[in-house]
Amino acid sequence: MNYRYRIYPNITQEQLLFEWMDVCRVAYNYGLREIKDWCNSRKCMVDRCSIVHEYIMAAEGPFPSEVKQLNALPFAKKVFPRLGEVPSQVLQQAIKQLHRAWDGFKKIGHGFPRFKKFGQFHFFVVSPVQAKSCARAAHCIAQTWFDSN
Repeated sequence: MNYRYRIYPNITQEQLLFEWMDVCRVAYNYGLREIKDWCNSRKCMVDRCSIVHEYIMAAEGPFPSEVKQLNALPFAKKVFPRLGEVPSQVLQQAIKQLHRAWDGFKKIGHGFPRFKKFGQFHFFVVSPVQAKSCARAAHCIAQTWFDSN
């Protein structure tokens, strides 16, 4: 069961939420770039593949699935310390949101998922357990909606 709460943060909390949303946007875009690279590597014809204009990836390279990208997050946190500033479940939900959009594209026929520009990532999900334990979150919430206007 999910609840949606409107919160009214002070200035420092607002800056923190903007930073979290920006990090989620970066993780979403990185995951989408992996998917697009995989798709583009399979577009060329077998007998006419250009080295200059085509992505060259191993044919046996697996699709960057949701599980694969979620399992790569702990390593990415070590390489990119900015990812460590955001709770892990918030980043996981951003990747899950990407794969829901991908599934909508593949199964239902919605458009191909698009990259998010700065300011286009408007929400993130926080579990009730993390909201209680996180000192930055004021309430125990399942989904936080933050209007960036």
